[in-house]
Amino acid sequence: MGLNLNYIEGQTPIDEDEKEGLKISTISTIAELNEFEQLNIEKAFEWILRRKPAADKILTEEFVKELHKRMFGDVWKWAGAFRNSNKNIGVDKYQIGTKLRDLLEDCKYWIEHKTYNEDEIAIRFSHRIVSIHPFPNGNGRHSRLIADCLIFNGFNKPYFTWGSKNLTKKGEARSKYLEALKEADDGDYNLLIEFSRK
Repeated sequence: MGLNLNYIEGQTPIDEDEKEGLKISTISTIAELNEFEQLNIEKAFEWILRRKPAADKILTEEFVKELHKRMFGDVWKWAGAFRNSNKNIGVDKYQIGTKLRDLLEDCKYWIEHKTYNEDEIAIRFSHRIVSIHPFPNGNGRHSRLIADCLIFNGFNKPYFTWGSKNLTKKGEARSKYLEALKEADDGDYNLLIEFSRK
């Protein structure tokens, strides 16, 4: 296969076996891949707007997988399926289901007991799901879109802006986003919450 991917800081490499799941044989660069994936993500966003899922529907394994499939299913055969390999980030592949169920239950608890404010609940959920890294690729974009679903449909608040930039490209916005993620990794969510609303 002629798919040549040059990764930037913070991107998870796709294994050779996973590259075989590419549905569009003419894609040969990361820029082309990003373009096709973005078109697919826009379709997923339209699906969300039509469906308007409530928080109790969003916080299910079925929705987590369905959203990923809607975001990447036109591009990747494995879209919506948990990864079968270990990555440079995330839990062991055999722990994905358990860790995701723990997160979904934790998030329901945070909502029910108002443990955090609504923005922080959605951001903590996004951060934890990306740290689990359930899918071979697209975890960051998936985590941001599912946080948008939760904040808009679950809490009736505006979507996050996520720095109003394309975070798949090198630049100041991506650098600030990665810095905010590192702070969240250490338990401080303030910078990530602030970034999500810029």
